[in-house]
Amino acid sequence: TNKDDGRIVFETRTSGSSITPALTLHSSQNATFAGTVEDSKGPVRRIVQAYKSSAHTLVVGDAGKCIQITTGGVTVNNNIFTEGDAVTIVNHSGSDQTITQGSSFTLYNSADASTGNRTLAARGMATIWFAAENQGYISGAGLS
Repeated sequence: TNKDDGRIVFETRTSGSSITPALTLHSSQNATFAGTVEDSKGPVRRIVQAYKSSAHTLVVGDAGKCIQITTGGVTVNNNIFTEGDAVTIVNHSGSDQTITQGSSFTLYNSADASTGNRTLAARGMATIWFAAENQGYISGAGLS
C-alpha cells in the first residue's frame, strides 16, 4: 500500500480479517520490519556459531561467524575472504590453539603490527578483519 506520507507498507491479513503492517519502507530510505530480519546465515543481530572439534581451515561461508575451536587450530588462507569480511575465533578449550597464517596471506597483529602465526590462549577470543583477500588484522583477548 502506498501511503500519502511517502511510505510503502506491505501488510498481512491475520485471522478475523485484521491487517498488520509487516514491512514499511520509509521515504528516508529506512525500513521497519514487524518480525525478525534474517539472511542466509540467520537473524542479522545474532552472530552465528560454528563448532569445530578438529583442525579447521577457514572458508568463505565462515565470514560473519564465530568459530568455536576445541582442538587443531585454525588456518587462514589467501583468496578466501574479501575486503570488509570478519571472522571471530573462540578457543573453547583449556589449551592454546594456533591461528596459522596461510601461504601468501599476511595476518597483522593489531597490537604490535607483527605478522605470522598467532597463539590463542585457553578460552581466548580473537577477531580477524579482512582488509583485502590477502591480508587481515587480528586482535583479541589471550592473543600472542
